[in-house]
Amino acid sequence: QVQLVESGGGLVQPGGSLRLSCAASGLSFRSFVMGWYRQVPGQEREEVARAPIEGQPPYYGDSVKGRFTISRDNAKDTAYLQMNTLKPDDTAVYYCYAEGHFSGIKYWGKGTLVTVSS
Repeated sequence: QVQLVESGGGLVQPGGSLRLSCAASGLSFRSFVMGWYRQVPGQEREEVARAPIEGQPPYYGDSVKGRFTISRDNAKDTAYLQMNTLKPDDTAVYYCYAEGHFSGIKYWGKGTLVTVSS
């Protein structure tokens, strides 16, 4: 049974930082692309960042380039999203996903809320 468990969300002031974690189990982590989407109620889901399997460059959405960094630790089956210089517009529920590089099967976490407010 595949599980993706996000953690690290919370309330932060504008300009602050947070690091989200996504711990995966039940899958062959190295064979999965790991990524993050975010969603604000009433708005479309937005892909924030994607960490392909080894040897390929990461992807970042235009709204987070230069502020967010995605990484993965294949030894710990965990992906991370370091978020710096946070803005109120970054407020959303952040969802981790894992997509099979060969199968295309996608799994989702339950999400973690990030609130950027003074």
